Amino acid sequence: MVRTRRELFYDAGADPAIDRPAHVRSGSGLAWLGSRLVIAQDDASFLALLDASLAHVSSITLDHVVDGARQFDAVRGNKKQKLDLEACSVLTCDGREVLVAWGSGSLPARERLVVLERDADRARVVEAQSLYASLRARIEFAGSEMNIEGAAPIGGDRVRIFQRGNGAPHGDLVPIDAMGDLDLRALLAWIADPTRPVPALRDVVQWDLGRVSDVRLTFTDACPAPGGSIAYLAAAEASPDAIEDGVVVGVAMGVIDARGEARYALVTTPDGAPFVGKCEGLAWVPGATGKRALVVVDRDDPGAPSELLELDLEGFPNGS
Repeated sequence: MVRTRRELFYDAGADPAIDRPAHVRSGSGLAWLGSRLVIAQDDASFLALLDASLAHVSSITLDHVVDGARQFDAVRGNKKQKLDLEACSVLTCDGREVLVAWGSGSLPARERLVVLERDADRARVVEAQSLYASLRARIEFAGSEMNIEGAAPIGGDRVRIFQRGNGAPHGDLVPIDAMGDLDLRALLAWIADPTRPVPALRDVVQWDLGRVSDVRLTFTDACPAPGGSIAYLAAAEASPDAIEDGVVVGVAMGVIDARGEARYALVTTPDGAPFVGKCEGLAWVPGATGKRALVVVDRDDPGAPSELLELDLEGFPNGS
């Protein structure tokens, strides 16, 4: 159940010099990096940062600017040039913590990663065409249209990535919801030196997540959960393909347990009605893992601020 909701505005307001709006646009990924909650945005070249109190919002400007623009949408006519960051997770290796945000891969401009070190005030954009080509070649993972929407560290040595099956069919290929694993050390080594061989995707599993009002639920994010399980978000969005948005008729939060079994419940408002905002980023409230979650909502409107929700998970499935 949605416990609280808050619109997200930068403390410093808009900055036309760097084409930053006053609000967080299209929040699509969420992860704690130290004491900072990082929000990836799919249509603006900024990472949003919330402090530990969640009261203050700042930003990190990304080195992705096209003809002076760091905001991308249909109104401006530059939507296809956005990074389309749709997932982020914090990876830990040899005592080093680094946040990696993933472009969706749905278009060539979206085949990039963004990397932010703990306590750093500057992120770097990594060209990742070879990595995405390797993932796209795994048809059992990518299906008809690539659309990476979640990433989560697993077991200390793997990164599990989640493909969203909201694309359009192409020939014999159909959209697929799936997950697969990359070796964590190999991925970080490749990010440090993209001339190395790309890490191989393994252990691909396809999913049918269910339906709401005859619209498929498809992955929109995931994060580690208690007991070796994975918590995930899924939206029932009537979109025509992996690029265009559609009407959301329901949102689910679920868990894939250590046995590989999935259970979910629909997200509701306090009065019990279905929540129909597009939930795209998932993290835990500090000290309340498994009991309360933070979710960022993409409102699919460049003029509307993203919302940060706190969910009360009483009655939701768990990983035990």
